[in-house]
Amino acid sequence: MTRAWVGVVAGVGMLVAGCAVAAPGPAVPVGAVVSVEQGAVQGYAEDGVLRYRGLPYAAPPIGDRRWKPPAAPARWTGTRDATQPAARCAQLAAAPGTPHLTAASTTEDCLTVDVTVPVGTVSTSKLPVLVWLHGGAFNAGAGGDVDPRRLAEAGPLVVVTPNYRLGIFGFFGFPRLAGSGAFGLLDQQAALRWVARNVAAFGGDPRRVTLGGESGGADSACGQLAAPGSVGLFRQVILQSGGCNPVNLYNVVQPGTGSIGDTWKPLPLVEAAGSRAAPQFGCTDPATAPGCLRGLPAAALVPGAGTYWSPATGTSTLPPRPSDQVAHGDLRPVPMLAGTNRDEGTLFTAAAYDNAGRPLDDSTFRTLLASTTLLRSTEVGAAYPVGSRSPGRAWSDVITDRAYACPALANYRVLGTSAPLYAYEFDDTTAPSPFVALPRELAGGVTHGAEMAYLFDLVPGRPALSPAQEATAQGLVDAWARFVATGSPDDGTGTWPRWSGGGQVLSITGTGATAVSAAGFSAEHHCGLWGG
Repeated sequence: MTRAWVGVVAGVGMLVAGCAVAAPGPAVPVGAVVSVEQGAVQGYAEDGVLRYRGLPYAAPPIGDRRWKPPAAPARWTGTRDATQPAARCAQLAAAPGTPHLTAASTTEDCLTVDVTVPVGTVSTSKLPVLVWLHGGAFNAGAGGDVDPRRLAEAGPLVVVTPNYRLGIFGFFGFPRLAGSGAFGLLDQQAALRWVARNVAAFGGDPRRVTLGGESGGADSACGQLAAPGSVGLFRQVILQSGGCNPVNLYNVVQPGTGSIGDTWKPLPLVEAAGSRAAPQFGCTDPATAPGCLRGLPAAALVPGAGTYWSPATGTSTLPPRPSDQVAHGDLRPVPMLAGTNRDEGTLFTAAAYDNAGRPLDDSTFRTLLASTTLLRSTEVGAAYPVGSRSPGRAWSDVITDRAYACPALANYRVLGTSAPLYAYEFDDTTAPSPFVALPRELAGGVTHGAEMAYLFDLVPGRPALSPAQEATAQGLVDAWARFVATGSPDDGTGTWPRWSGGGQVLSITGTGATAVSAAGFSAEHHCGLWGG
C-alpha cells in the first residue's frame, strides 16, 4: 500500500460533535484487573495489549431461558479469571471447502465479550471503541476467531468482540413465542448496552462506538442500524462484504432455493419453519412444543432440522427489511465505511464443487445461469463468456456481481447522500484465501474474506504475508483505525474521497489505492444487468 493514505491517526481525542465533555477524574492506569458492573475481572498483557476474555454481558440462555431475550448477567464476588478463551456458541463444524471453517460446539452458555486494550491506556483516555461482530452467515463463528491487536494499537482503540446466539438457537421462530427469529440480534443489542455501561472502565468512550463486521457480521451491523432497539448505542458503522443488500446470497449461489434461502425472512416464514421443525425433534403438540424443545439437549438441536435460520423481519426487533429501509430513505444516517472484494464469489463457487472435487462444467454453468437470470440468460451469458475463463470462474463472477458488488453500489448511491460514506473495493490479487484453500481454477482472485487477514490476526493463525502484503495490511489497519477515531479513513491527502456527486469507490490493490468512479465500477461488474 502506498503510504499516501497510511498516516498517523489524528484526532484521537475528538468527541462526537455536540457531546458535553465530562470533567476528567484522576488518570488511573488500566491494569490487568478492571472492575465492571458485575465485579472485578483479571486479564493479562500480551503483544502490546491487555486482553480480557469471556466477560458475560448477559445471563446464560440455558434451560428455561433458551429462546428468550437476553437477561442481565449475574454479579460475582472476588476476581473473575478473564484469561481464557470463551466457549463458542452452539454450532456445527463446517465441512472442508465451505465458506466458514469453524469448530463445532454444543455450548449455550456463550454470551460473552472479549475486550482488547492497548497497554498504557488510562481510565481518562476516552479511546474510541470498535465493537466487531463476527461473520458466519448467522450460523457459525465466534468473536474469538479474530485477534484485533493491530487495530487496537493503531488507533489507539478499545476493541470489543462479542459472541451471540447462532442458528436455531439464535433465530428459531414459533407462533406466539416472544422474540421469534430475533434472539441473536437481541444478544448483539445486549452486548452493545453492556459496552455503553462498562467500556469506560477499560479507558473507552461510550459516546464514540463504531459497530463493524464482515459478511454475516456486516449483515448484523446493518440490521442493528435498522433496529429501533439499538438507537444511540453506536455512532457509525463498518460493513465489509455484506450489510444492507436486498439480494440474498444463497439464492444466487443455489438458484431456486426461494425464500428459505433469504437472509432476512418474514416472521410468518420463520414461524412456519419452526412449526415444521418441532415434530422432527419429537415435539409434536404445538401447544407444548416450545417447552418440549427447551427440554432437549443442545446437541440434538444443533443440526437445526436442515433449515437456514436467520433473522426475521416484521417483528418489534426488526420491523422492515434493512434493504427496504434503504430504498425508502428510512435507514438511520450515520458515517459509514463499506466495501466488497474483487472476487467474492470464488469462495462460494468452491463450495459448490461436487464431492469428488470436480469443478463446474459448461452445462452446469449454463443451468445455474438460466436459473438465476430466468428470461435474461442469453444477455447475461454474453457478459460472462466461458472460454477466456473457466465455467467455475465465470460463475464466481456472477455471484460477485449479482450478490455483492452491484447491490453494494446501489446502496452507496442512496446512503452516500445522507451521511459521510467511504466506499472501497479490496483488489490485492496476491491476498491469500484465509478460510480454505481454493481450487487452482479459482485461485488468483480476491476472494470473500481476503481482507480479514490484513486487518486481524486470525485465530489460530493469520496466513503468512509477504513484506509487500504486510505494507498493504498496515495501510488497511491505519485507515480503519482512522475511521473509528475520526469518522474518515482518509489521512488528509484526499486519496480516499468521501462519496459525493456520481460517487467514488477506492480500489485498494497491492501497490496502491486509486479512486474509481461509480460508473467505472458499475461497468466492471456489469451492474447494468443487476441494478446499481
